[in-house]
Amino acid sequence: QVQLVESGGGLVQTGDSLRLSCRASGLIFNAMGWFRQAPGKEREFVATITWSGVGKYYADFVRGRFTISRDNTKKTVYLQMNSLKPEDTAVYYCAKARSQGELRDSATYDSWGQGTQVTVSS
Repeated sequence: QVQLVESGGGLVQTGDSLRLSCRASGLIFNAMGWFRQAPGKEREFVATITWSGVGKYYADFVRGRFTISRDNTKKTVYLQMNSLKPEDTAVYYCAKARSQGELRDSATYDSWGQGTQVTVSS
């Protein structure tokens, strides 16, 4: 079972940027995704990237502001978040996808990190 460790969260102001990182304990030949969960809300899809890095898919509410990328040599996936808003406040999780399934569906992912808190003040 691969271990995933997120980092890079923090407290920022509206309009600021953050870059989240997710380092895996081993090589991953699957798609990787980012999800988030705000207090009192369900976990929701943010972005996903295929193993090659060519396929990238985003939730409508982050398209144009967030960019997902990966460096397979470093076993790391990134989420660059720009123009942050208070509604982006949540715990952000990275996850490894199974070989098949809908990449926007959290049920497709079988390994999860512990999460990193992102708080955006107004």
